[in-house]
Amino acid sequence: MKHVLLGSLLLLLCACSASIEDYEGTEPKFDFRTFFDGELVAYGIVQDYSGMVTRRFKVDMQATWQGNLGTIDEQFYYQNGEVGERIWKITLKDDGTLTGEAGDVIGTAKGITRGNAFNWQYTLEIPYDGDTMEVDLDDWMYLVTETRLINRTSIVKLGMEVGEITLVIEKR
Repeated sequence: MKHVLLGSLLLLLCACSASIEDYEGTEPKFDFRTFFDGELVAYGIVQDYSGMVTRRFKVDMQATWQGNLGTIDEQFYYQNGEVGERIWKITLKDDGTLTGEAGDVIGTAKGITRGNAFNWQYTLEIPYDGDTMEVDLDDWMYLVTETRLINRTSIVKLGMEVGEITLVIEKR
């Protein structure tokens, strides 16, 4: 009986997950190219599976566009003095979807915008214990004002959430 109850609870929790379609018509309308254009700055934290903050960081971003092709150059500054970089190559499509590629992204990131929200998923190769490992990211961005958004990302390994990233991103 306990297994049936637990299974039913898990099914109910999974059925309640948000969908990008839930944000259709919400305001302010998030236009990826408009928001990610020019200079931006982000402040964020990484939390482990227990909710413990394991890293704090700042990101300086430079975003440029030529038509529907964009580049977002991200410079990461961690509290321990570590510095990192990710350069996204973005392709926007007329239907509101986009794809992205970066040096530490395995394959292609795929995303979609609806209303004030943007969601994309991708696999990221991250440093771990002197080596690297691949994790899946489920990245949600919510436009709060025309110049500020909140970004929450689930970090998943082998189908289980092992951490979360939270960012506030602002246009300069």
